Amino acid sequence: MGLTEMIGKIKSHPDYHKVGMILCHNGVARGTSRNGRPIRELTVTADHRRLAEVIEEMKARPGIIELLVEINEGKLDIGDDVMYVAVAGDIRENVFPVLMDTINTIKKEVTQKREV
Repeated sequence: MGLTEMIGKIKSHPDYHKVGMILCHNGVARGTSRNGRPIRELTVTADHRRLAEVIEEMKARPGIIELLVEINEGKLDIGDDVMYVAVAGDIRENVFPVLMDTINTIKKEVTQKREV
């Protein structure tokens, strides 16, 4: 599922009439590490049990109607999509923090990456 499909799924949610905004994130495999070292490929694995917990925790926050996450696992080339996140909620003060917290928690607690 890509971002277009995720947005479509959100728009079909029974509580979509409560949504005031949808925020999306598209993480991409960069050609360099954070310290500037060149990378040829990236291998990604995810803890699906923890991912489900993170999604439920974030969806329980005030004003959040839906939260969808897709993580592309396995060997990825530079430029490949790594992760999609779509958050739908009532107002920006509720939605922006959930997007950031979801991404940061997934990167810290759900995914593991190996750079080559």
